[in-house]
Amino acid sequence: MPVQLISVAVVTDAAGAFSKVIQPVSGSLLQYRYVPSGSPLDTGADLDVVGTTTGFVYVNQDNIGTSAFSKAPRMPTHDETGAASLYAAGGEPVEDKMAVGGETLTVTIANGGNTLRGTLYFWFG
Repeated sequence: MPVQLISVAVVTDAAGAFSKVIQPVSGSLLQYRYVPSGSPLDTGADLDVVGTTTGFVYVNQDNIGTSAFSKAPRMPTHDETGAASLYAAGGEPVEDKMAVGGETLTVTIANGGNTLRGTLYFWFG
């Protein structure tokens, strides 16, 4: 499956909030990146990416700070009974990419500061 890159230019309002709906292709959320501008979001800015139809939370990152970063989010997996799949030796969860079934995603910033900027990049595939 080809990789799709979606960029979101963030400009917060006077209350420090921002929201945008994006439409990725079906696939998985592979990674995301925040790049601050000359007027970066406040240190206490919170980023959420939520499925508009399902309410599934793909990203919930608080206090993203004023520096660029990249993340490759994963979620814990489970067996057919709903029990967590764990690596035997350490009891650490087995994790996998999060599927996006063609629904729109709502990207929000809270506590971002008055009229501050940055760019979010999302890779789906």
